[in-house]
Amino acid sequence: MGSLLSALLELQSVERQLRQVQARRRRLTRSANQQQRKVEDLRAQEAQVHETLNDRRRQADHASLEVRTAEEQVSHLRDSLNSAKTNKEYAAILTQLNTVKADNAKREEEALNIMQAVEETQQQLDQFQQQIAHEQQRLEHITAETAEEVKRLEGMLEELHGKRDQAAANVPEEYRRIFDRVAENYDGEAMAVVEKHGNKPPHDYVCGGCFMSINAEHVNALQVRDEVRRCDSCGRILYIETQAQSAPTQ
Repeated sequence: MGSLLSALLELQSVERQLRQVQARRRRLTRSANQQQRKVEDLRAQEAQVHETLNDRRRQADHASLEVRTAEEQVSHLRDSLNSAKTNKEYAAILTQLNTVKADNAKREEEALNIMQAVEETQQQLDQFQQQIAHEQQRLEHITAETAEEVKRLEGMLEELHGKRDQAAANVPEEYRRIFDRVAENYDGEAMAVVEKHGNKPPHDYVCGGCFMSINAEHVNALQVRDEVRRCDSCGRILYIETQAQSAPTQ
């Protein structure tokens, strides 16, 4: 294998390591970020429940006030009933009293329902607060656990970036641009080995990246020349492993 393809393979090796470390760091930070979003979502839900609780408490206060007001009215009507001077006046006050008492019974029932809703909402809020405390503790544990590893990976990335710059400097700019474009398409895997299939000639050759057939022209060229040949199907840069090189295929 010539110096060009050797330099590209060296660049590929460093690129692969770099991508692996970057992926590892992303997984670690993603875990912490997901836990952070979980805590934030729970806090948002808690805020909604808290707002609902406040609304129901206001409703309960209003209902209680209406009940007390009606009870005062009942007490006043009873006093009026005792001081009625005529049967007609007595009957009218009694009718009003019974109406107020019936209406107030409904109000008391509504007030009880509202108070029950307040208690249920308070329980729901308590559960959210307990869950938030648990998830917040878990977030702190994840953050502390991954901080040291992230720091170590960042040191590795700094070193690998330096190695990549050195490896890239050995590749002519024209081919480096090709490598970079293909690497972006295939998560750093810009190169693919030529695989030979079959025990006897004529052999079949396929791209080790996409496993599509490679024409004999590419194989012949790579066996005798140090040049960039790309798979016609996926565009990866092809190479033949040194131990697999042999006489040009016919």
